[in-house]
Amino acid sequence: MRALITGINGFVGGHLAEHLLSSGLWEVAGIARQPALALETLTGRVTYVAADLSDREQTLRALASIRPDVIFHLAGQSNVPHAFADPHTTVQMNIGAQLNLFLSVLQLRIDPLIIVASSNEIYGLVRPEDLPVNEQTPLRPVNPYAVSKAAQDLFAYQYHISHRMRTVRLRPFNHIGPRQTEAFVVPAFAAQIARIEAGLQPPVLRVGNLAAERDFSDVRDIVRAYELAALHGEVGAAYNVGSGQAVGVQRILDILLTFSTHDIQIEPDPSRMRPSDVPRVVCDASRFHADTGWTPRIPLEQTLFDTLEYWRFRVQEQL
Repeated sequence: MRALITGINGFVGGHLAEHLLSSGLWEVAGIARQPALALETLTGRVTYVAADLSDREQTLRALASIRPDVIFHLAGQSNVPHAFADPHTTVQMNIGAQLNLFLSVLQLRIDPLIIVASSNEIYGLVRPEDLPVNEQTPLRPVNPYAVSKAAQDLFAYQYHISHRMRTVRLRPFNHIGPRQTEAFVVPAFAAQIARIEAGLQPPVLRVGNLAAERDFSDVRDIVRAYELAALHGEVGAAYNVGSGQAVGVQRILDILLTFSTHDIQIEPDPSRMRPSDVPRVVCDASRFHADTGWTPRIPLEQTLFDTLEYWRFRVQEQL
């Protein structure tokens, strides 16, 4: 089968491409705005098209050249602080790009299965009585990124109903691992630790809200979920994907610090606080498990160690 990954140069896109290629079931193509593939491991193994999905004509030409059997739509702006700073661009990139993709599919008269990357952020203001969060939990988004992802989710449902488009919506909860940018909490910790160990930063680690509890999974488990959704997911369905365990951000930091070779002080940083935050989030992924058999495999400690090792390597490259 020919798989198209939009946003292949992103954190999840690169891991998904590597996973699909390793499974032996897929011919992989990718779209991103950059002029070349970001990962050297994918060079020569992936058909790559540089295109901006916010441009309708570029989207149409890219899709016409690939004509995929399955589209994994991952492209978009995924950082919450950036969404607060520039909500207009977040909406344009996330909602507009998906609509261009859908309209191009219709214009070309092709019928790919489309796996849409939604997000647990669409649930927003999760109340204690809502936990664990299942697919029937009301959507109460509390930031511009979450609103854009809720719109993507709803458009995927709408086009399934109105145009019989074969969409599956995945709502992954927090996923972490090597190659994630510092714009997110776990790599922000890991990168600071790596710089402190290399003598590039004083032994003070700046943090945001440590009291929040989130459902963390390894990105390598999440990309397995994307493939299983394509192979076994129910067309038209929405699926939560997560570990089913809430872990405090403080515990994440504590584990990372046990791997460090230095004594490090912790200092609150108001700039790392969100204007709105939800205290505790836990995923109910029982529907996805029932339909696909997916369960997470990689322990949290391994994910955190691998993430720190990635940032140690990155920092050493810069010396």
